[in-house]
Amino acid sequence: MKLSVVVLTMGNRPEELARAVRSALEQEHVDVEVVLVGNGVDPVPDPALPPFDDERVKPVQLPRNVGIPAGRNRGVEASCGDVILFLDDDGWYRSPRLGAYLRDRFAADPDLGIISFRVRDPEGGRGERRHVPRLRAGDPERSSEVTTFLGGACAVRRAAWDAAGGLPEDFFYAHEETDLAWQALNAGYRIVYDASAVMFHPAVLPTRHDMFYRYNARNRVWLARRNLPWPLALTYLAVWVAMTVLRERKPSALKPWFTGFAEGWRKPAGPRRPISWRTAWRMARTGRPPII
Repeated sequence: MKLSVVVLTMGNRPEELARAVRSALEQEHVDVEVVLVGNGVDPVPDPALPPFDDERVKPVQLPRNVGIPAGRNRGVEASCGDVILFLDDDGWYRSPRLGAYLRDRFAADPDLGIISFRVRDPEGGRGERRHVPRLRAGDPERSSEVTTFLGGACAVRRAAWDAAGGLPEDFFYAHEETDLAWQALNAGYRIVYDASAVMFHPAVLPTRHDMFYRYNARNRVWLARRNLPWPLALTYLAVWVAMTVLRERKPSALKPWFTGFAEGWRKPAGPRRPISWRTAWRMARTGRPPII
């Protein structure tokens, strides 16, 4: 079972990128390749310098910044592994045994489609709540079945990726992983949050991106329109409107959020592939019904 580690970069963190690539290549007792995707840049700072001189590093240069989902899709297209790992260019794997652990988990369970990793703060902090993809996120060291995963800290069985149809490229940023997760669940695969599969990543807030609130709202509407039966879609969006108003309250956040929410209804969401009611019930039994 071969592993393909897809690393997406914009070329602005060369030292962190080298660390990320090195941590993937150092995985022991497993066949691994690194697909290095430059989102509008040459992904290899200097092909003569390690670790970029390793023959297992496969560079892919895109002519412009196409966004996270399209960039990762191009990386998967260039890969040949049975299991695909996505790694942020400022993250890294501390253990060289992670790859073999993942290989064995997927080999032992044919229904296992996606593993979401535990993200640890290199400074020793507890980590961010959003890094645990379930409602009861208080204990990051507890593994469990989940209904979504972290895009930059995961491993995906290629068969599950193909069944789900890859990431929705028009999303550009935010919620693209959940779109794929729901379709993988609908195809019969399981998703787990595995606290034993660890990666390290600096603690950063998603709100550092200027487009966060707009894309977050727009893509949430697209997510519902594409994937949910209409009664669930309308309930899901109503719940998130209420939660956002209660959480944010600040006009500086609510104005771009509602701008994105309106855009999500106004613009095409892509092909509609509603999950079955049986899948929705599976999600509810897992602890996260598709209304929140």
